[in-house]
Amino acid sequence: MSIIEARLAALGLRLPAPLQAPKGAKLPFAFVHVVGGRAFISGHGPQAVDGTIAEPLGKVGRELTLEQGHAQARVVALSILGSLQRTLGDLDRVRQWCRVFGMVNSAPGFNRQPAVINGFSELILELWGPQRGAHARSAVGMAELPFDIPVEIEAEVELTE
Repeated sequence: MSIIEARLAALGLRLPAPLQAPKGAKLPFAFVHVVGGRAFISGHGPQAVDGTIAEPLGKVGRELTLEQGHAQARVVALSILGSLQRTLGDLDRVRQWCRVFGMVNSAPGFNRQPAVINGFSELILELWGPQRGAHARSAVGMAELPFDIPVEIEAEVELTE
């Protein structure tokens, strides 16, 4: 078991199965695209352990509270880690988190997007530590997100050889 997998297990966290796209949805792209020593991670939403889209759905600041949005951002981290593990074979191959772009499905007037995306950043820092887990980040509000998910996150990581 890798170091990161052991940390996930110690926290009682499980990575989800591959995404089960909603009926009729076409997703003609790679969830993780490796180019040289980098992995570019497509936008991910929150997934349940079985790979389905995790609830609750809707806008943060209307259907979801800030705390629920924060929790969903943490779930998105697990979605991304599941895709990384399937592509790389070992999460310990992530040498450094580089960039994170967090999008929040925001109700009009909701402006706490950074607090929502902290749910993602905090888990990454807990798993990789303050040096390897450190990343540049944006957290923005969106009028809508696919399938009414509350949070979508994309990222870029540097890989070991």
